[in-house]
Amino acid sequence: MDLDNMQVKIFKALAHPIRLKIIKKLSDKKLCVCELNKDVEFSQSNLSQHLKILKDAGILNAQKNGLWMHYSIKNIEILKAIDIIEQMLVNNIKEINEKLGGN
Repeated sequence: MDLDNMQVKIFKALAHPIRLKIIKKLSDKKLCVCELNKDVEFSQSNLSQHLKILKDAGILNAQKNGLWMHYSIKNIEILKAIDIIEQMLVNNIKEINEKLGGN
């Protein structure tokens, strides 16, 4: 697989609100599926599908611990990329507000 296709696979993995939420939950700790499934609006089977996509894209590590699979961020650079995009959006919102006469 070439570099362009690898990048597309990562962007596709990031392009879903549930997967973005998973990455944010894992931003500073390793969690098992049971912990990731708390306070969410989707089923465990749905969660497992999203985790597989993130793992296949090289975003997450998975490690079996007893009966549970624990997930963590494979490379923190992905968190920096998400932060850059969030800052870009904040800047765009500020610019729109300024054009509309807001603060």
